Amino acid sequence: MKSSERRALILQLLDENVIETQESLLSLLKAKGVETTQATVSRDIKKLNLIKSIDSQGKHRYLSASGTRLHDKDSSSWLRSAIKSVDYSLNNVVIHCGTGMAQAVGAGLDQMELDQVLGCIAGDDTVLVVTRSSAESEQLLKYLNHNIGR
Repeated sequence: MKSSERRALILQLLDENVIETQESLLSLLKAKGVETTQATVSRDIKKLNLIKSIDSQGKHRYLSASGTRLHDKDSSSWLRSAIKSVDYSLNNVVIHCGTGMAQAVGAGLDQMELDQVLGCIAGDDTVLVVTRSSAESEQLLKYLNHNIGR
């Protein structure tokens, strides 16, 4: 099986299953007749920009960062649980998240391609977003608070 076909199957499996570990993904691929190694799956996860995050039911699982959007109805519930607080100072917006959630939130912001956002840096539980101005930071703060129900 070509890598592009395997990766498409991985995305399909992510849509159909809660996949918590690479071992689980390997088992699902094997059940579909795809023999591969953990190292290959690890490379596929990186190539597909998959992130390990918490879903709307509170389960740890792999999610597609490219599918993470703050305005999607499906992702708004897990974002509400991921984001604990949002504040800004001058042209910086600081988003505090649950442990391990910052990268998912940062990836979601990157995918949105908001005009105000110059870039963001995500750690484990904090995302720093740099905007062009204090006014744009305030706009982003209001937008995020509105979309996460605060």
